[in-house]
Amino acid sequence: MATPKEDNIFDEIVDAAEAEAASQDPIIDMTQLDSEPVEDEMHASITAIIDERDELKDRLLRSLAEAENIRKRGERDRREAEQFGGVKLSRDMLPVYDNLTRALDAAGEEVSESEKAVLDGVELTLRELLNIFSKHGITQIEPQTGDTFDPQLHQAMFEAPVPDVPKGGIIQVMTAGFLLHDRLLRPAQVGVSSTPAS
Repeated sequence: MATPKEDNIFDEIVDAAEAEAASQDPIIDMTQLDSEPVEDEMHASITAIIDERDELKDRLLRSLAEAENIRKRGERDRREAEQFGGVKLSRDMLPVYDNLTRALDAAGEEVSESEKAVLDGVELTLRELLNIFSKHGITQIEPQTGDTFDPQLHQAMFEAPVPDVPKGGIIQVMTAGFLLHDRLLRPAQVGVSSTPAS
């Protein structure tokens, strides 16, 4: 049997425990809570995460598309540099062609044996130059008398009325034109008929 002193100590401990329990937050009964605010909060968090994922996915796809466009642009620039990088040198070589052609045109029908050897050398040089032009994609524009003037390929140096040649027809070719692949290096210089329509 407990002594009165032990009963007092026991009562004091119980009282102290009850007082401490009363001072703390009461135990919450989870069944009495409204679950809607918790669900709304979770739904908002999930929606925010999905939106962030979609935004990151969109940014990733845009970055991949931009990288692919940069790669394609770089490839196109490399091809163009390869094809058209020599435009300046090609243009600088055209007067060499013109001078060799003029040298051959200036030679008359009757030439001495020594002059013939020089002319053969000039002709071989011109042929080799044309082979090199062809190898590098340079093609000659050679309009013929009577062809229609094309402002994309020809440069009109003069106009003159010429019977039997319609207006806009080529009457004389002064210098050949050249294309580098599909780009105009130099237009063919031509004379054009200005014969009025009758």
